[in-house]
Amino acid sequence: MRKLLKGLGYLAATILVLLVAACIYIYSVAISKPPVPADTAILKAQPRQLGANSYVLGNNWLRKSESGWWEMYVEGGAFERGVINGKLSKEVFAYQEQAFFDQICKLVPSAFYRQFLKYLIGFYNRDLEKNLTPEQRLEIYGVSLSANPKFDEIGPAYQRLMNYHAAHDIGHALQNLALVGCSAFATWNERSEDGGLLIGRNFDFYVGDRFADNKIVGFFAPDSGHRFMMVTWGGMTGVVSGMNMQGLTVSLNAAKSDLPSGSATPISLLAREILQYAGSIEEAVAIARKRHTFVSESLLIGSAHDNKAVVIEKTPDEVQVYDPNSNQLICTNHYQSAKLGNTELNKNHMEESASVYRQQRIAELLGQTSKLNPQRAAAILRDQGGLGNKFIGYGNEKAVNQLICHHSIIFEPNKRLVWLAAAPWQLGKYVAYDLNKIFALKGLGTDHELVENSTIAADTFLQAPAYRNFVAFRTLAAKAQAGEEVSPQQFIQLNPEYYHAYVLAGNAFYKQKNYAEARQAYAQGLTKEIASKGEEQYMRKQIAACDKQLR
Repeated sequence: MRKLLKGLGYLAATILVLLVAACIYIYSVAISKPPVPADTAILKAQPRQLGANSYVLGNNWLRKSESGWWEMYVEGGAFERGVINGKLSKEVFAYQEQAFFDQICKLVPSAFYRQFLKYLIGFYNRDLEKNLTPEQRLEIYGVSLSANPKFDEIGPAYQRLMNYHAAHDIGHALQNLALVGCSAFATWNERSEDGGLLIGRNFDFYVGDRFADNKIVGFFAPDSGHRFMMVTWGGMTGVVSGMNMQGLTVSLNAAKSDLPSGSATPISLLAREILQYAGSIEEAVAIARKRHTFVSESLLIGSAHDNKAVVIEKTPDEVQVYDPNSNQLICTNHYQSAKLGNTELNKNHMEESASVYRQQRIAELLGQTSKLNPQRAAAILRDQGGLGNKFIGYGNEKAVNQLICHHSIIFEPNKRLVWLAAAPWQLGKYVAYDLNKIFALKGLGTDHELVENSTIAADTFLQAPAYRNFVAFRTLAAKAQAGEEVSPQQFIQLNPEYYHAYVLAGNAFYKQKNYAEARQAYAQGLTKEIASKGEEQYMRKQIAACDKQLR
């Protein structure tokens, strides 16, 4: 017995030593050293307040528009741009990071596990910095100098900001696209009213309402490459939607991905590189071929130079270009090229998700529409119907407008004109920015509106009782998710055509041990337009569980 205990003691000691050694190793490789900028004079500069919500720093500025968008202009070299970006948007950045941190705390309540997760992610992304260009590293480092130290629990500022840029990639692989369901389309030549290229896109990336509270339309004049605009948020230097002064646009649509095997270039930073350095489709494809990325993504590229749009289909291993060889293009969340479109992963995703349905609905709407203009594009982006104009409930993932949109944008590349929807979602009015005028400004002398006089009116749905019912429905769903007692019948009363209302009602009934009512709710849900096979399987599984309880 003594020998056994002694042996177990040695084993325990050995395991402890190995664990300590592993922790030391993970710590040593998880922390990246920031780059060393050649000139740090910009660190001494401080913004000056121009108005209630406007600030200037040299020629650079940040202001809040009447439509609710933060507007920011930044120029200079990489480190300079990063520092100015951070200084101007410091409060917005802190708010964004607080929202992100609160979400992490909800998902991982234990401070111990959050600390462990910090080093685990750091270890996983230990080579992330090697997949960033020197310019990208310097700009991210510059922004990180304005990061709030209260979030150092997540990691050192530079380290965590780099990891934030990879969060979209890891998140959409781990979540199986649960938070990502974007839709986009383009028309040109005889399909557009003026013959020019027109692109509409919804960025349906939802991580809570607060994440979309402080959106930024950023205008950047780098010392190398093209001047460009992008939709962004505090701390973000990557691109998810943008257009440059060559009339080239980039927008990201997540595709089905396997779990990443290791660190690579975040897709938003690849999109940023394309936006800053490409002026044509050919140049955009060449840049995409240079980079190894985390996950699979569709990059819709519009080009005034080519007066057309294509989709660059990117996986960690290869690049394909989908050209519809017509005068319109639709992109949702599956691949369409001959090679990548026929992979088992993509075909399964097409069958199991709402991506194909949304693509078909957009095609249907384009077919019902005469030559496209910004107003007609906005109507498509706001559409909540199903195929055949069937009503499928508010918030259905099969709809073009899922009522979760972070931002909705319309590009007119030949005119260098961009339209952005005001909150909530894409329901507020669309305001237009003329990039020719924005980049002609020499600083911001007075705090004044920068949008064009033309607008697209807010959706009339905002004034309808159905809108108020949907807001109440979302509030009720949040209470149920937080564990509060709710009325199951209310879900159905507030959103009777949405299949998920019956899932929520069934779950609430089941929690109350009202198994007969729960079964009936799940069964009713199966008669509605269900967004994915996973949801259908869940309801059938719950019906079986109710039957078992009722025996």
